[in-house]
Parts: sequence; structure tokens; C-alpha cells
Amino acid sequence: MKEKMIEGFKKVFGGDGDIRVFFAPGRVNLIGEHTDYNGGHVFPCALTIGTYAAVRKRNDRTLRFYSENFEEVGVIESSIDDLVNRPEEQWTRYAKGVIWAFKEHGFAADTGFDFYCKGTIPNGSGLSSSASLEILVAKVLIELFGFDTDMFNSAIYGQYAENKYVGVNCGIMDQFAIAMGKKDSAIFLDTATLKYEYVPVKLDGIRLVIGNTNKKRGLGDSKYNERRAECEHALSQIQTVCNAASWGALDEAGFEKCRSAITSPVEAKRAKHAVYENRRTIEAVEALGRNDIARFGELMNASHVSLRDDYEVTGKELDTLVEAAWEQPGVIGARMTGAGFGGCTVSMVRAEKVDDFIKNVGRIYAEKIGYDADFYVVDIGDGPVEL
Repeated sequence: MKEKMIEGFKKVFGGDGDIRVFFAPGRVNLIGEHTDYNGGHVFPCALTIGTYAAVRKRNDRTLRFYSENFEEVGVIESSIDDLVNRPEEQWTRYAKGVIWAFKEHGFAADTGFDFYCKGTIPNGSGLSSSASLEILVAKVLIELFGFDTDMFNSAIYGQYAENKYVGVNCGIMDQFAIAMGKKDSAIFLDTATLKYEYVPVKLDGIRLVIGNTNKKRGLGDSKYNERRAECEHALSQIQTVCNAASWGALDEAGFEKCRSAITSPVEAKRAKHAVYENRRTIEAVEALGRNDIARFGELMNASHVSLRDDYEVTGKELDTLVEAAWEQPGVIGARMTGAGFGGCTVSMVRAEKVDDFIKNVGRIYAEKIGYDADFYVVDIGDGPVEL
């Protein structure tokens, strides 16, 4: 892939100078959905699919961006002196946002650069193509300009860029999982404190299968920000009767004791999901630690039910994929993953049943929805790297 990226770069930007190639992964969250901005735990892992970039420093202040995934757009030109968020600059806003965020935190690039990228993550799938790009740019900035910071801080800067520059009120999970990824391990992250531990994911004879609904969605124009606002309002009400810094600070009993303070039945359901999903995530990691894969799968299934019924972020496409998965032999657990409103599912499937799983679930989905889903059998990979 390194040679292909350099070759593509030369076709677009010309061949002189030192061309360097970088990679940042995508991520999938095994359990712990919509908990990251609610002060709870998440359990994501980095994938071996992601985003590649070939980059060359310039001697001036110009930024030039090109993506193989958006060839029709061509080269989008900007400047490190003009880090303004303009909708017409499309996907490059995520890249510029990170350059801006680094500058805001005291790491200002002193020259521009040419940036040629290719993503192997389907755009809008819920596998964090945007966060992958953000962390890729962070890695590029650190290596190109020798900034004295690390990938832990890069996750924080990436979230800052998405919140303050792009305008999506996301939590830290996506950027953290990508920046801190470790092969064959998932990250058990307490989003309230950013304390984390790597947990080996030993899936002997079991594969992770991603199902992509192919229903496009964008976080900014989805109900993502609305859900966050609902949780925050409900928390402000419950804090009048109990001491809870976030939903992650409560267990099920503590929540039920104070629940009556929430005046909106809808907001009470949202809060219930945040609390119960956090506790499911903690239990799921414990189950994995004792190699109780069956219990892990049960908790995955329960997570989807809660996201469907209490948080209401699934929809017909995701529900169809998950419910079809539940019916298949060899399936240990299946749920939606990511923000919802389209995007992807993640299933744990016994290796010998994977081909049948993809065929059968794909057929059921096409019959019910009217178009095809795509499937990816994925591996857990490392974080960002220079190739």
C-alpha cells in the first residue's frame, strides 16, 4: 500500500521531495454505546482497515488535500493561515479542524503540506472514517513537525476539533480507540476519567463480522446532538435529588431510586440506557476476563435492545440486520455499533459459520430493505503508524 500511495501522490502533486506515508485505523465498539459523553465506560478496538495518507511538507503556507474516495472533488486548497470551517471544503474540514486544534493547544505548523489520502473504511458506515482521518492528521503533524505531544493527547485534540470546529458534539471514544489501538486487544476506557486498560480479546474460533446497512448518515444532521441534550437535561433534574456527576456514576439501583425526578418519560428512557449500558459494559469486560464468551454475547444482544427501545437510535435497517443475525447458527452476539441511524452492526460468529451467516443475513436484509448490505470480516489492529 505504501508504494501505491506514493504513486498516487505523484500523479496528483508531482514527484519531487520527501514523501512520507502514514496509516490510522478505523474502530468498532464491541459494547458501551452512547455512554462516552455520559461519563460511562466503553469497550472499542482498532481495526486493520482505516485511512492511509501520503504527505509532503511544503516551503510555503499552502495546504493541498486530495482523497481517492472523493476523486470528483479534486484538490482542495487552503492555508495554515486560513483555518476557517467552510462547508464547501467538505471532508477536508476534519483535517483542517485538527490542524486548528493543535494550534489552539500550542502546536502550530510552520509550513503547509500536500496530503493525499485513501480510506478503506466505507464513508458514513459508523466505523469512524472521520475520526480515523482526524487521528491520521494528528500523527502526520507530530511526525512532520516534531511536536512534543503523543497519541493520548491527539485523541483529546481530535475530539476538540470535532466538537468546536466541525460542530458534532461527540464523545472521546472514537478518537481514543483509534489513537490508542493495540493489536488483539480492546480498550476498556472510563470516559469520565480517561483511565484505561487493554483487555486481550481472545476469539479462538470466533470472528468479528461487520454488517454495513449502506444507509448513509451524517452525525451532524442526525439526532446525535439531540440525544446528548436529552441526557444532559435529565441529569440536571436528577442532580436535584441525588449526587451524580454523570450517568456513569450511577448503578441501576441508584438510578431507579432517583428516576422520578426526571419529568419527561422520553428523557427517562434515554437516561436509563446510559446507566444500564454502562453497567453492561463493565459486566461484559468481566465476562471476557473469565472467558465467558456466551455471557459477553448475551450482553451485546441486550445492548442492542436498549439502543432500540430506550435510546431509539437503531431504525429498520439496523434492526433487520441484527434480528437476522440473532437467528443464525453460530452467532454468539450481535448489536448495532456506532452512533446509529444507519451505519453498522457487529456480530461475533463462529468461524465455520461465517460464510453461511453472510449469505443468509444478506439475503434477509435485501428482501426486507430492498438493497444489499455489505459485510467485512475484520481483525483487531494497532493504532496509527508511519509506514
